[in-house]
Amino acid sequence: MTPDFWRGRSVFITGHTGFKGAWLSLWLAHRGAKVFGYSRPPPTNPSFFEACRVHEHLAGHRIGDVRDRDSLAQALRESDPEILFHLAAQPLVRESYVDPLFTVETNVLGTLHVLELSRNLKNLRAVVNVTTDKCYDNRETSTPYKEGDSLGGYDCYSASKACSEILTSAYRRSFLSGHGVHVASARAGNVIGGGDWSRDRLIPDFFRAVQSGTPLRIRYPDSIRPWQHVLEVLRGYLMLAESLSTHGEEFAEAWNFGPDPSESQTVGWVIDNLCSAIPGASWIVDDAPKPHEAALLTLDSSKSKQRLHWQPTWPLATTLAATTEWYSAFYQGEDMLKRSLHQISLFSSAS
Repeated sequence: MTPDFWRGRSVFITGHTGFKGAWLSLWLAHRGAKVFGYSRPPPTNPSFFEACRVHEHLAGHRIGDVRDRDSLAQALRESDPEILFHLAAQPLVRESYVDPLFTVETNVLGTLHVLELSRNLKNLRAVVNVTTDKCYDNRETSTPYKEGDSLGGYDCYSASKACSEILTSAYRRSFLSGHGVHVASARAGNVIGGGDWSRDRLIPDFFRAVQSGTPLRIRYPDSIRPWQHVLEVLRGYLMLAESLSTHGEEFAEAWNFGPDPSESQTVGWVIDNLCSAIPGASWIVDDAPKPHEAALLTLDSSKSKQRLHWQPTWPLATTLAATTEWYSAFYQGEDMLKRSLHQISLFSSAS
């Protein structure tokens, strides 16, 4: 990341009240950017957004839904951004089984609105659409997925993100590149870190179990995931946006941001590591009927490493230690803004 690149730049973030969006908003604001956020209310209580008082650091903050084209259009006109990060989404696989219509509307129609409105923003130069590693047609083989591999989706969440990728490519080639707006998509793995309280996610479920004094119920302990700290992927998004702004269409493509292959571990390994750090924590296998979830998924991030010069910074052990530290501080009543900025500083120094 280039020193002072973000100072004074107008940045628009959809989904800024969510886990990744709130961390990104805080990081950019303390880099000197003028950050404008557009999102539904924080999706959980508690939330990173509220725990760190993120709204106090923003140049603008509007509660809205990306499915509401008129509201989104007004927010974009008022902020007149140079760089746009699209993170607003229904981000949970299991929730897509409960409400597939909301999932597809948010993830597909929301992306369509962002791309269409981007055509009419005179100062916009770069758009980063954040999707997921689950956009690939996952055959659950040991071969990591590259950006050119087939898209698909067993569930409606994965399928909706594959559609978002296809729309991004179509708008890039049909409309936006000719208007000087450079569009890329970012695909990351299982992102963890302090401040995530989403349902049916391993780390939040673990700390909820710790607080309730009950064993954590694990659905698939042998499933392998590309675990990485939230700051790892956010640094990738920021480096990608810088490259789009500086070099244009050369970087207007899809990009993977995943950990080194040796850092991909099973769910059981991760929970055993966390349990060893917290006395009394334990887990059991959940034998209840459950919808399909992939057992194996890994990414090939060689393109990001070679062309963006992005590299993973924290090994998984450090990531888990930082995550445990964040939640412990929260439950002890510490100032979480101070704690979060300290972690950003430590991560930036190590990068």
